[in-house]
Amino acid sequence: MEIVKTNGSEGWKNILKIVIPYLIFLIIFQAIGMLLAGVDFHNNRGSQKSAFQLNIIYFMSMVGIVGVVWLFRRKVDKKTFASIGFIKGFISRDLILGCVLGFVIMLFGFIVLIVTNQIEYVKFQFNAFDLMNSFTMFVFVAVAEEVFARGYILNNLMVSFDKYVALVISSLIFSLMHVANSDVNFVGLIIIFLSGILLGLPYIYTKKLWFPIALHFSWNFFQGPIFGFHVSGIEIPTLLVTRYNAANIWNGGKFGFEGSVVSAVLLVLTIVFIYFVFRKRIPSESDEINLFIN
Repeated sequence: MEIVKTNGSEGWKNILKIVIPYLIFLIIFQAIGMLLAGVDFHNNRGSQKSAFQLNIIYFMSMVGIVGVVWLFRRKVDKKTFASIGFIKGFISRDLILGCVLGFVIMLFGFIVLIVTNQIEYVKFQFNAFDLMNSFTMFVFVAVAEEVFARGYILNNLMVSFDKYVALVISSLIFSLMHVANSDVNFVGLIIIFLSGILLGLPYIYTKKLWFPIALHFSWNFFQGPIFGFHVSGIEIPTLLVTRYNAANIWNGGKFGFEGSVVSAVLLVLTIVFIYFVFRKRIPSESDEINLFIN
């Protein structure tokens, strides 16, 4: 196994080049989103945002992140934007598998925590407007984070390193991207690292983003708006209202299911499953979708 590829330094160098522009674009577009959503800048950390406000903020964040990746892919990498992972083949299958798998993981985790009395069901509440906003918000989150973390970071790391080394490094970066989230702890960061492995594993075999985007969306959407957990420390309106007597590493506390060791166990099992599903897939660079943002 060639850990560091010969003449592959451009990959990791491109990642270093994008860090500052990424942060600048993210800050600017988040600020625009907050302005459009009517969020109080002076009390941003302490204010509870509505699903509609979060929807606007995350949409603008996605625009900024996709914009900076498009710019670097075309001008720095000298490749098409579609080559980060918008490639033909298995599209519907990967989207369906990703959505179903996220639901199954969250359903199983929810049942385990209910049965073990780590969380308690309180009530059912339905608000179509909040649910619609949460749905689109997590689509924006999934697209933005997968385009950057897998489509650009992992893609470039694979130019410089063996694909498994690149997967581990990209997952560490993905975990560090969440270090400033509310109520994050060491367990939460470890679980987000495992999530990076899960989301990146199919990518290193296929170089397609369809499955990672679908699973990322499904994981977040069913975790928060449906089953009532916080999502990486973010509190949003939920369909099922739950509570816990005391925050611990079993229920995840305020960080949500991603702070629970139950999540870690399910992630490891799913990683094994995904390895056997995707390991024999062969990507075809000639099958890029001719998007208008090529």
